[in-house]
Amino acid sequence: MDIASWLISTVSRALAFGVPLLWGTLGEIYAERAGVVNLGVEGMMILGAFTAFAVTQSTGNPGLGLLCAAGIGALAALFHAFLTVTLRANQYVSGLALSMFGLGLAGLLGRGWEGKPLGTPLPSLTIPGLSRIPVLGPMLFQDQTILTYIGIFLAFVLWLLLFRTRWGVAIRSVGESPGTADALGINVTLVRYLCVVFGGLLAGVGGGYLSVAYRPSWTEGMTAGMGWIVIALTIFAAWDPLQAIWGAFFFGALYHLSYRLQAFISPELLKLMPYLFAIVVLALSGFGGRRIRRRAPGALGLPYVRGER
Repeated sequence: MDIASWLISTVSRALAFGVPLLWGTLGEIYAERAGVVNLGVEGMMILGAFTAFAVTQSTGNPGLGLLCAAGIGALAALFHAFLTVTLRANQYVSGLALSMFGLGLAGLLGRGWEGKPLGTPLPSLTIPGLSRIPVLGPMLFQDQTILTYIGIFLAFVLWLLLFRTRWGVAIRSVGESPGTADALGINVTLVRYLCVVFGGLLAGVGGGYLSVAYRPSWTEGMTAGMGWIVIALTIFAAWDPLQAIWGAFFFGALYHLSYRLQAFISPELLKLMPYLFAIVVLALSGFGGRRIRRRAPGALGLPYVRGER
C-alpha cells in the first residue's frame, strides 16, 4: 500500500472511530461548563450501546435505536443530576457508581444478545461530488455515517451557543460562580440539570453508534474505556467544543493505528497508546498544566448551596 492510500485509510478510520468520542466529549463539555463533573460517561455509553442494538435488532430501525440510546443516556444522567445537584452528593463518587452500574446492567441485560450480528446497521454515506475530490474526498466524504457529519456540525452549533449567546453566558456563569449567577436571577439548579441531562443524551448516542454503525453487534464491555477517554478529551479540548473535533479524531487515529502498526510494534504497547495519551493529558492538567487549569470552570465539581459563601 502506498503512502497516499495509507493516509486516506488512516484518516477515514480515525473519523469513524472518533465519532463516539466526539459526541461524548461535547456532552461532557456542557455538563462541566455548568460545574458538574460526570465520571459516569462510560456507563452511559455502554447503556446506549446495548439499548441501540436491542431496539434496532427488534424493530429493524437504527434511527429508533439511536433515539432510545439517547433517552437511556439522558435518564442515567438525570439520576446523576438528582444525586449531585439536588442531594449534593459527591460528584466523583456518583459518577464512578454510575459507570459501574451501567457496565453491570448492560452486561446482565445483554447476555442473550451476545455475539449476534445486527441485521440492519446504520448505513454509510458517500457524498456525491465531494467524494471525488482527490485525496480529501475518500478521506472525508466516503463511507462515513450521518452521525459523523452531524457531530461536526453540532460542535460548531454548541460552540456558538456557548460563546455567542445569552444562554451560553448563563451556562458559563453557573460553572464559574453559581452564587453570582443566582444573584443575577439565573436558575442554577435548572441550568445544571439541563446540561447534565444533555451530556447524557449525547453520550448515549455515542455509545449507540458503536453497536449500530462502527461494529454492528453487541459485545459486553464494547466501549472498552472510551468513556474515560472522553473525560480526558474534555480537559484536552480545554472545555471548547471546536477543539473537541480535532481532539476526538486524533484519539480516533491512535485507536486505529494501534491495530494497523501491530506488524511493526508490540500489539500490547500499541493498545496502550490512547490510554497513555489520556493519562498524560490528565497529568498535565494536574501538574503544571497552568493554561488548562485556567480554562477550567471555577466551580467545577463543587455543589451549590444557596446563601453559602
